[in-house]
Amino acid sequence: MSYSVGQVAGFAGVTVRTLHHYDDIGLLAPSERSHAGHRRYNDADLDRLQQILFYRELGFPLEEVAALLDDQAAGRADPRAHLRRQHELLTARIEKLQKMAAAVEHAMEARTMGINLTPEERFEVFGDQNPEQYAQEAEQRWGGTEAYAESQRRVARYTKDDWKRLQAEAAAWGERYAALVDAGEPPSGDAATDLAEEHRQHICTWFYACSYELHTGLAEMYVADERFKAHYDAVRPGLAEHLKEAILANAARRTA
Repeated sequence: MSYSVGQVAGFAGVTVRTLHHYDDIGLLAPSERSHAGHRRYNDADLDRLQQILFYRELGFPLEEVAALLDDQAAGRADPRAHLRRQHELLTARIEKLQKMAAAVEHAMEARTMGINLTPEERFEVFGDQNPEQYAQEAEQRWGGTEAYAESQRRVARYTKDDWKRLQAEAAAWGERYAALVDAGEPPSGDAATDLAEEHRQHICTWFYACSYELHTGLAEMYVADERFKAHYDAVRPGLAEHLKEAILANAARRTA
């Protein structure tokens, strides 16, 4: 079975122009042509395109992508070594995305419009992520609440060391929660609900008085909002849903 250039562009989420360019430079030449001379791609071509897009997503130049795939196709590269290399690249990308997601979460939860840091300190604490990226959205969603106002007052006074300590505490909590999920602990168990309570107390300590009602609302958002879900699931797949259930169980246990 073969596919037209338009069909392949739709499958892969690229433009027809991109596929023409890949053909012109010899990166992805379609295996077949129609009687009219139109490009036709088979399953092997689609597999190669998937590999191309994988490496492009990781930032590889097209010349390097071509060399990698040609070595593999010619048998000059061990397929297992190739997979190990892909795994290493993905792991490095995941670690970077985790740091980016953490910066986004703190920006949204802390409503960081008033962070009292110099540009140099912001870069040291948050890397190349802008902690105020979602500040306008946060103000629109929660600007009229006391929690928002209280968070604004607190974070405006935080120093670089305060933010580094906050992030270190959040990272340590994430490691312990991931280990809990890996151990098969249920969300309603004491271990999970204790960490859910610790999560609530972290918000109370650093941002605003987070009641159990507010905390359960956050729990729903952690699953419904893809940005929050991606952050928690980057720590450990399935963690967002597990945490949501643990927060709900913790609230029910402590307010009964």
